[in-house]
Parts: sequence; C-alpha cells; structure tokens
Amino acid sequence: MTEQDLPTGFPAGFLWGAATAAYQIEGAAGEDGREPSIWDTYSHTPGRVLNGDTGDVAADHYHRWADDVRIMAELGLMAYRFSIAWPRIMPGGTFNPKGADFYSRLVDALLERGIAPVATLYHWDLPQHLEDAGGWPVRDTALRFAEYAEAIGRVLGDRVHTWTTLNEPWCSAFLGYGSGVHAPGRTDAAAAIAAAHHLNLGHGLAIEALHSVAGPQARYSVTLNLHHVRSASEAEADVDAARRVDGIANRIFLDPMLTGRYPDDLREDTAAITDWGFVRDGDERTIAVPLDVLGVNYYAPTLVRRWDGSAPKQTADGHGASAHTAFPGCEDVEFLAQPGPYTAMGWPIDATGLTELLLRLHRDHPGTPLMITENGAAFDDRVDADGRVRDERRVAYLRDHIGAAKAALEAGVDLRGYFVWSLMDNFEWAYGYSRRFGIVHIDYESQQRTWKDSAHWYRRVIAANTP
Repeated sequence: MTEQDLPTGFPAGFLWGAATAAYQIEGAAGEDGREPSIWDTYSHTPGRVLNGDTGDVAADHYHRWADDVRIMAELGLMAYRFSIAWPRIMPGGTFNPKGADFYSRLVDALLERGIAPVATLYHWDLPQHLEDAGGWPVRDTALRFAEYAEAIGRVLGDRVHTWTTLNEPWCSAFLGYGSGVHAPGRTDAAAAIAAAHHLNLGHGLAIEALHSVAGPQARYSVTLNLHHVRSASEAEADVDAARRVDGIANRIFLDPMLTGRYPDDLREDTAAITDWGFVRDGDERTIAVPLDVLGVNYYAPTLVRRWDGSAPKQTADGHGASAHTAFPGCEDVEFLAQPGPYTAMGWPIDATGLTELLLRLHRDHPGTPLMITENGAAFDDRVDADGRVRDERRVAYLRDHIGAAKAALEAGVDLRGYFVWSLMDNFEWAYGYSRRFGIVHIDYESQQRTWKDSAHWYRRVIAANTP
C-alpha cells in the first residue's frame, strides 16, 4: 500500500489511540495482593478456554509496562485506553495501595509522553468474592462497584483524561450469565437481564462517585458493543426479529443511559422471562447520568430473520457455541451467516456497518458525542524469517473502517476519536492465545514485542492527521 492509501482529513483534536484490557495483557495474576477474578476461575476450569489457556502471564504487561509505554510513544498515540483490574484495587473488598500504585505509575508515564490516559473501570474481571455473593444479577454488586470507583478515583482522579465505567456490558450480562460462553459461565436468562440492569445501575453510581473525587479535567463515558442489526428481508416477521434483537442487544443499555427509561417493547418481549422487579424507583434516573462521550465498539454487523421451525436454526451470532441463548426473548430468531471475507474469528468484514451504526446513533441520540473505542481484526499472524509481520489484511481492514468513520464524520456525526483494538496480541477470552488482534506481535514464550506492518501503517495515519 502506498501513502495515498492513508486516511486523512480528520479534524484537529481528533483523538487517535489504542486499547487493551487488564486481564488480557497484565499477567501477574497473584502478585501484590490481587485476588482472583471470575476470569481466573473460568480460565482455570477445564474445557472453558481453548487449549486450557489462562491469563496468568498473558503479555506480562504488569512487569513490562514501561517498554509498552515506550512503544505507544513511538507509535505517536494521542491516547491509551486501558482497564483497571478491580481485583487489584479492592481484593476482598478492601483497598489495596500496591494495586493502585501500578496504575499510578502507568498514568504518570503516559502523561510524561503526552498520551491521554483513558481508564476503563470494568472490563469483565469481577472479583471472585463478589461473584460468590451473587455477581451482577444482585444489586449489591452495583453498590460495591461504586465504592471501587471512588477508591481508585481518589488515587487517579487528578490525572485521568476520560473515565469509562463499563466495557461492553452486553457481553458481561448475556455471555456471562445467559449463554455462559464467558465468565462466570452461568446460563440463566432472568439472571442475565437482572445483570444488565445492575451493570447499568453501577455505571450511574460509579460516575456519581467519581464526580465527588475526580478533577475538573475528567470526562465521563461508557463503552457499548452495539450490534448493527440488519433484517434479512422487509417481511414483517423479519423486521420484528431485528427489532427484538436490537432491544436486548442495544436499547437495553442505550435507552436507560441516554433517555432515562427502559423500552416498553423490551419489557414486553421478556415478560415471560422476568417481571423486571429488580428496577427500583429512581434507578433509571441514576442510570441516565450525563455523559461527555459514548464509546462505540464495532467489529461486524449482525443479520437476522425470524425462524419458522421448518429447518434447523442458524446460529451464526459470532459469540461462541452454547445451548443457551445470549438473546433472551429472541428464541425464534435466526442469526444468519454473512458473505465473506472473514477474520480469524469468523466475523464478516463489512465497514459499511460502522458508518450506518454511527449515523443511527447520531439520528436517535442527537447531541451525544461519539468515540470509536474498539475496532480491529484478528488474523493468523506470524513473524517471518526476516523478523517482519506482514499483516496486509489487517491494514486493509483498518483502512476501510477508518474510512467508514470519516464518512460518518462528513455526514455530520460528532465523532471525537478512534482506538484500534488492540495495541498488542493478548489473551482473547474463551479463545485463549489462538486469536491475534494486536498491531504489535507478542511471542508468548519470550515476551518479545514485534511491530506488525499494521503498527507502522497506523503510525503513519496518526502522523498524517496530526497538525
């Protein structure tokens, strides 16, 4: 690819970054007082994670963070989105200064290099003792989340650029408690819906807590993995299938957070599963705390139709095989395979869905600033004999999706930034180390970092869009 392939013309102040998550890269699972999380328990349970992989060591970022920050600076990153490990900060429910010190050193190093720290409070690593007490399906977990937010906010609140409460709460609720393909591996549709509400409530309570301790520079956000749902046809049954999936995948979070109310049709669609008695007076008002930016994670669109039962149901929903649904209230919906090409995750590559999703949010929630907080692709990368990682397909993916973001900007969307997923190869949840999303290659035996061609390309994109 030539320099003419570089996306350019993004506005001044547009934030170019990269993202990671604590359990996926840090390692040091038992060091400095950290307690086990649900992902420690899940990954150590035979049969849960491919090849028996765990995050015990991962990319060893806990010990190699200084070198990793140097890589970020050399890339020219303007921002780094990382997550804080709740089990490091509040093991057993008690504040742990050693755990907080790690993030304090990391934030200082970022600021010294002019990189804005974007801190996610929850990227799926619930302390195991809270899961033992009921996990996200119980209200108390939301209260404990607010306590954790205040505790780490007191340490980092004067330096963090943007606080993100939750990463992809749909996955936490519906893959963790519905289909069971993510930690903690429970399969209870009613518990999954209750978990979604308590994640929403925890989001609102956490921002309230941060407001009391963070500095005036702080911004507040949440990151949602919004499903761009397409109907397979204009038939009424297929259009209704898309509406129901949109309710349980998207509007269960968007509506209470941005409008202060759960959708009536969502409640009706799930009435046979739960009576929604876990929603108390005032909860929706708490959830609708004002946001400075809404984070959007996008990888691929979703294609659905109503299943009439005449043939085996298609289940190409991209989230892992399970006998239990991750979409309560959508049991008669088929998730259809889509045309390729595909990533190593089996996800279709379709950048038009990103533009369409951003335009939908702009239309439905005008005045809400947006940021692409994750976008990227897994491919089967290898280091060649000359020490180079040639990942042309990832470069093409990123080029097309950054171009899709530019198209949304030109159509009037208030888009503030783009974060590539991921800065480095990592523990890819139930897929273990078999999937590589990073623009920096990790040799898990030697922990050697090698820039892929996509990293060099992304550095040029940032430089071409920096005044």
